[in-house]
Amino acid sequence: MTSHRREFLKQAGVGVAAAAAIGAVRPARAAGEAFVLGAIGCGGRGTFLATSFANYDDVELAYVCDADERRAEAAAKQIETAKGYRPKVVKDLRRVLEDGAVDAVTIGTPDHWHGPATLLAIDAGKHVYVEKPCSHNIREGRLMVEAARRNKKIVQTGTQSRSGQHVIDAMKKLREGAIGTVLTAKVWNSQIRGNIGHAAPSEPPAGFDYDLWLGPAPHVPFQANRHHYTWHWWHAFGTGDMGNDGVHDLDLGRWGLGMEIHPSTVTAVGGKYFFDDDQQFPDTQTVIFEYPGDGKVGSRRQLIFEMRIWSPYRQEGYENGNAFYGTEGMLLLGKGDDWKLFGPKNQLLESGGLSDRETPHQRNFLECIKSGKRPNADIEIGHYTASLCHLGNIASRLGRTLHFDGKKEQFVGDDEASKLVTREYRKGHWAAPKGA
Repeated sequence: MTSHRREFLKQAGVGVAAAAAIGAVRPARAAGEAFVLGAIGCGGRGTFLATSFANYDDVELAYVCDADERRAEAAAKQIETAKGYRPKVVKDLRRVLEDGAVDAVTIGTPDHWHGPATLLAIDAGKHVYVEKPCSHNIREGRLMVEAARRNKKIVQTGTQSRSGQHVIDAMKKLREGAIGTVLTAKVWNSQIRGNIGHAAPSEPPAGFDYDLWLGPAPHVPFQANRHHYTWHWWHAFGTGDMGNDGVHDLDLGRWGLGMEIHPSTVTAVGGKYFFDDDQQFPDTQTVIFEYPGDGKVGSRRQLIFEMRIWSPYRQEGYENGNAFYGTEGMLLLGKGDDWKLFGPKNQLLESGGLSDRETPHQRNFLECIKSGKRPNADIEIGHYTASLCHLGNIASRLGRTLHFDGKKEQFVGDDEASKLVTREYRKGHWAAPKGA
């Protein structure tokens, strides 16, 4: 029995002599055989990750961590009910990271914590599964890539379609030239989000450590409509729906175009066309990215993003999807649907059904910890995709076309835009990234 397993039994009030009872659910393993994980962030997605990883026979979920003690307790109870042991409940992620027995962590926090928590975890010697978008800003993303390489740690981004077999199959078709040269990809995010209303500052709810939740972000008073989930729509904490959901399809669009670099030009229009509330990000947005190649005909690529988060209508048959336009055909892909390949005159030539994306993606993370190979959605992949969201949001916010130097990761001739490559952090905060 591992020392960590003894600790599980101790926390649950179960003596070592009673191990056989729990062992019927979770067999004891030799030391070093199991992955010991901690789950940081216990909202909807964070709890999903915690319970999903706990379901693997070779994973011991040692911790659940959240600034909201009710959420952390609820996640612990789910795991205890399902698996027969209770992970330790903490609210400060430092308690997870200081435990040398923990091999890896999942990070399902608000966006403003993704980069800082990942950097702290890597420097503490942990592998990381971080939810999308991997960063809150472009500079954080680059620091995450550098930290992962410097410390030789596996960092998987939660764009799980990278591990979905139907998506892999569709990308293989594009690579093989099934629709000729793919010059343009269009991505759309159309669904209904909620109105967050207007609110005034108030006291945070009991059991919620607001200062810890703010972390390295500048202090603002608590407000009920920038709390759980609604933080997505505030510049200081989220990345809008472009970073929340559009990031998945942008990742596929970039993958299908074969662009493993930053775009050089970003232009955007959009704003609040529908919601009369406190949201700071657009509810309607069109962004165009250009990859210039060598500038010659045939080497330039265009990626188009459309977002309408007040629209319940499926476009091209997909709520959120991708269209790849080639010189000899078109391929339509929905990350949660299927793919269809069309030839000239819209003749359907081939199609493929939906596949599981979650399980293969999580398993890929664990197997890469063993092998040392880079995972399917390695942090560098995540960084290039998250940067599309940041670039698009900056262009939308400033209302003008921007030119970006991908090697320097700075805007060209635009000081106002360049300030938004990073962000302000609370002075002296222990989680503020070094070098940001």
